[in-house]
Amino acid sequence: MATLEAFRDHGLPHSRLTEGIKQAKETMRSLERAGFSMKEITDRLLGEGLQLFKHAFDKLLTAVEQQGKAGISSRINQCSYTLPISLSAAMRSCLKDWRDGQKVRRLWARDASLWTGKDEDRWLGWLGVTEDQLAHPKIFTSLAEEAKQGGFAHALVLGMGGSSLCPEVMKITFGKQEGYPELLVLDSTDPAQIKAIEQTITPATTLFIVSSKSGGTLEPNIFKQYFFNLVQHLVGVKEAARRFIAITDPGSALQQVAKTDRFGHLFFGRPNIGGRYSALSHFGLVPAALMGIDVPKLLDRAKAMAQACSACVPVEKNPGLVLGTILGVLANHGHDKVTIIASPAVASLGAWLEQLLAESTGKEGKGIIPLDRETVGAPEVYGADRLFVYIRLQSGPDESQDDAINTLERAGQPVVRISVDDLYDLGQEFFRWEFATAVAGAIMGLNPFNQPDVEASKVATKQLTAEYERTGVLPPELPIWEEQGIRLYGDPTYVETLRAVASTSPTLVSYLRAHVSQLGERDYFALLAYLDMNHGYHAQLQAIRHRVRDTKHVATCLGFGPRFLHSTGQAYKGGPNSGVFLQITCDDAADLLVPGQRYTFGIVKAAQARGDFQVLAERGRRLMRVHLGLDVPAGLAVLKAAMEHALR
Repeated sequence: MATLEAFRDHGLPHSRLTEGIKQAKETMRSLERAGFSMKEITDRLLGEGLQLFKHAFDKLLTAVEQQGKAGISSRINQCSYTLPISLSAAMRSCLKDWRDGQKVRRLWARDASLWTGKDEDRWLGWLGVTEDQLAHPKIFTSLAEEAKQGGFAHALVLGMGGSSLCPEVMKITFGKQEGYPELLVLDSTDPAQIKAIEQTITPATTLFIVSSKSGGTLEPNIFKQYFFNLVQHLVGVKEAARRFIAITDPGSALQQVAKTDRFGHLFFGRPNIGGRYSALSHFGLVPAALMGIDVPKLLDRAKAMAQACSACVPVEKNPGLVLGTILGVLANHGHDKVTIIASPAVASLGAWLEQLLAESTGKEGKGIIPLDRETVGAPEVYGADRLFVYIRLQSGPDESQDDAINTLERAGQPVVRISVDDLYDLGQEFFRWEFATAVAGAIMGLNPFNQPDVEASKVATKQLTAEYERTGVLPPELPIWEEQGIRLYGDPTYVETLRAVASTSPTLVSYLRAHVSQLGERDYFALLAYLDMNHGYHAQLQAIRHRVRDTKHVATCLGFGPRFLHSTGQAYKGGPNSGVFLQITCDDAADLLVPGQRYTFGIVKAAQARGDFQVLAERGRRLMRVHLGLDVPAGLAVLKAAMEHALR
């Protein structure tokens, strides 16, 4: 501006570059002879000029930043945290490193060297998905209207992991929307659970969403075979196909099935978005639209969070970076058990977070172990390996949770608080946590977008089902203990360890006591239940996990199989060897045939349990399996009583 004002005062516009060149050269030589260095003079002027421009630019950025802060803070869910002094210092140091290294800018630039320098740049499509989806809102509004006008009573998602967990959050959080189909989710091969879903719906008035990113996942494929066969016998092949929708990546086997069978709709996922990062893609939003959720509104909230996480926001104000830094720094300092406490109305978010955190970070012997639905206890039942995250719905808080979190905070436990204004702000949390998980992976030195250990269980399962297809039976097993229909199984090497601790005449109680005695400081205990995921069984298993926590003072997990294989299973196999696992299986009172296959759903479930057991044992995990037999309620009662005795 000063240069412009000077020219306006005494300057004359004229082309001068080609005039007086000879005289100018002589003048320059004269100045050099007189001791004036034009290089030094111009270098000095350049430096001073740059400083002036930098000062002006900094003032401009500061003004923009202040305006941005005011706008962002009014739109996003607020986050606060309390950390011990040493961890707080480590976090500040990490944030400084991200600022000095311009790492947020590198993240948005898809710079794979921020992680391991491999293929991470190929999996960052979720960064821009909200903008892309908002550019085509009619996809969702038209689909919602079609579902409403079609007279459908239910919309059933057939999927696993990233294809089912976000729809489940939507289903539980928002509930049935007036005039729209009720959303249901099937992510279990347990015959009783499949039959319960079948009895809930009227097949002829149900939309079926076959959801599989790869298109080759076992469970959604056999779910499709089962329900397509069921519906076609009621309404015919053509009408059955009209009731089916596929969501898959381009070029998958499911795409071909959808075209061959003439599905009513085919929606594509994005090849550059991994399953657990797909909540704001079609895998999460097509089911949301079908059940009547205002998808553009949800995306607007997500967009606000994406903007708040942008590279121009100061690091200490970037909500995704701050959360990710806490997760990564605390995990590196031994606080790797992230305990999720959420207000009842948004509690279902915990299952989605389990997959995101465990599958993204649980590898190479490292990992965050997320704990969902572990109720808050007194400070004395916790060790020094926890990070508590409290997701509080402002319009529906739980006072007992408030009090418990306050008590833990006063006791010196690290606590993160996230305030969610309303249910649609879950859109913000989907993006915040995806961004934070990517940041945590970088801090932990991991690739947060691969899942190197998931495939091992799938291979073992396929070998077992192939054996059944060939022979009609699964390979025989030899229990280490059996009584009244309950049997125990274990890897021979680990069984020797247990027998050395158990009594000379082993019982269920003595084996369980020996098993839980393996729990040490910073370990965790996980129940892996291949049972019908109903309220009664869930309550029984919750009681067992909390009893273990309160007596052993360790973190506890509860997962239903095969669902957890597509979620926390990666961390159990590839993460730190700090888990003590109790797998629970049963015989099925009534089985269901898989159309076109020799095996049944019960056989698939058994093969999945045995395949995962095999892989966990091969990885040297401390693992025992209890088989409850045919009477599951009675078997669970016996197991619960035995655990009570074992923990005394």
